[in-house]
Amino acid sequence: MTKRRILYVTGTRADFGLMARTLKAVNSDDAFELQILVTGMHLSEAYGETVKEIKASGFKIAAEAPVDLSVNSGASMARNIGKMLVEFSVVMERESPDIVMLLGDRGEMLAAAIAASHENIAIVHIHGGERSGTVDEPVRHAISKLAHFHFTSTEDARQRLIRMGEREDHIWQVGAPGLDGLHDDAVLPRSQLFGSLQLEPSLPLALLVYHPVAQDMSTMANETQAILDGLLEAGCQIVALKPNSDAGAAGVQKALETASSRHGVRVVTHFPRNEFVSWMSFADLMIGNSSAGIIEAGSFGTPVINIGSRQSMRERNSNVTDVPVADRKLPKVIRGVLARGRFEPKNVYGDGMTAPRIAALLTAIPLDAVSLRKSNAY
Repeated sequence: MTKRRILYVTGTRADFGLMARTLKAVNSDDAFELQILVTGMHLSEAYGETVKEIKASGFKIAAEAPVDLSVNSGASMARNIGKMLVEFSVVMERESPDIVMLLGDRGEMLAAAIAASHENIAIVHIHGGERSGTVDEPVRHAISKLAHFHFTSTEDARQRLIRMGEREDHIWQVGAPGLDGLHDDAVLPRSQLFGSLQLEPSLPLALLVYHPVAQDMSTMANETQAILDGLLEAGCQIVALKPNSDAGAAGVQKALETASSRHGVRVVTHFPRNEFVSWMSFADLMIGNSSAGIIEAGSFGTPVINIGSRQSMRERNSNVTDVPVADRKLPKVIRGVLARGRFEPKNVYGDGMTAPRIAALLTAIPLDAVSLRKSNAY
């Protein structure tokens, strides 16, 4: 049997961590030959040079496509998409994958979708059909309109893709891949985690992940500072992860660096997946605007305060409390969430068995000329 050649594109620690279990399932299946195209923050020392983790996982790397992340602006993001489009088209032409697999809504995924569609390569899009409140949403939908097959996390997302004109027989609800192996990965003990950063285990701990929103880049520093002040006023210790490289990142980083000298504040460039999900499982509170708070944290019952517009229209688990960016009552909200405590672990995004579903579908989806001819279903 001829193996199907799968090319997965990854640009951030986030998407690779979410897809790790699925990629392992595909890589271990004799039906496939998997390669990884690495770009973006993975190749930057400033963002942890996480390409090392990809190499340590044993995956075959098809190419590394660096981009300039020294400037965080909307214009630089657009230019990087153009550069990635050129680089990705060369890689795809050389490697001739049968399927290009993409996750989510970032610029590198859009560049890959444009390249693959013009080279008549089947595109599988994971996490399509979801909503959010920023530039991420139209980018996600643009990728979906270029994609041939869709693996959604929820039924709501599946129905939205159908309404967008995608073929119903090319859409499957598989769940969120980031839920696979969550509890198996969250194995580091609380004492070890707190000890590694010299924090006090008896005091409340907030895990802060706040990414920039391109449309609000001028206010990101002040917003981050307000969150930090609110947490400290409420008596929290803080473990803060540095943001992604999107427009406005400099403002978030500046606020975090300034706060890092304050008592009980720890700023970290990157956690390996097992450390990150272990912190998520033990945190008394997760706060910010990361999709991890919306999607993964529910499986641990960790209380989440979601700030601002970045995840504003996504489906929610019961553990999420939404707060406007400029809410002066944030310390009171934080105290209330801490007093409420943990939630029953439940998750609308799936059951943690997504990887085998995706592997099975990658074997079965038709790659004939008719299936790859893209048009609206109505």
